[in-house]
Amino acid sequence: MKYTKEQVAEWKRKHGDIFELSVEDKSCILRRPNRKDLSYVSVVKDPIKMSETLLKQLWLAGDTEIQEEDDLFLAIIPKMEEVIKVKESVIKKL
Repeated sequence: MKYTKEQVAEWKRKHGDIFELSVEDKSCILRRPNRKDLSYVSVVKDPIKMSETLLKQLWLAGDTEIQEEDDLFLAIIPKMEEVIKVKESVIKKL
């Protein structure tokens, strides 16, 4: 997948953090999810469908084979967990 510095700058300006995920010679660019995205996919009970829906929600650009071919899609799912990782909070009893 090819992209320019200008495209990356525009994606970052519009979406904040972005990520490139690769498997074999295919790759895609995803943005970090927001509350709306997570709420939308939370109603999906099937974990594979949930991952598929989230991938489509976060997709900015890439090789569409990742969405279409099972072996590529299944390889991307574990890395998507890192994309949706949120900050750690701390609780302190007062």
